[in-house]
Amino acid sequence: MSEPAVDSTASAHFTVAPSDLASALNLEPADAFPPVFATSRMVALMELAASRVLRPHLREGETSVGVSLDVAHSAATPPGATVTATARFVGREGKLFVFEVLAADNAGEIGRCTHKRAIVTVERLVGGAARRGAKA
Repeated sequence: MSEPAVDSTASAHFTVAPSDLASALNLEPADAFPPVFATSRMVALMELAASRVLRPHLREGETSVGVSLDVAHSAATPPGATVTATARFVGREGKLFVFEVLAADNAGEIGRCTHKRAIVTVERLVGGAARRGAKA
């Protein structure tokens, strides 16, 4: 596998839909979250941006997976706004690839994180999940 250059970047963006709101996570009446962009969806967008930095460097049958995130969600975003996450590769810690990721909407920064990803084979990943499912 090749490796991205330090400071390589990639972005991912989308328009906040009703399914991206914290209120969509209300599984029972006591779960009363507001109709603003959910932190979990921001994290997913951040992971997607970081995975795009690695994608050109993967071999056939490989994928990258998130291992850890240290995230801060600092501003609320309304439905209909466009959110962009931009990941910057900062280096490696052993086998892990480390990224700084910034998320912003049209009004400015809404969050940032340090994110670590690992490269795995899809076969190993899916096989491990299947073994866990068999134990349930």
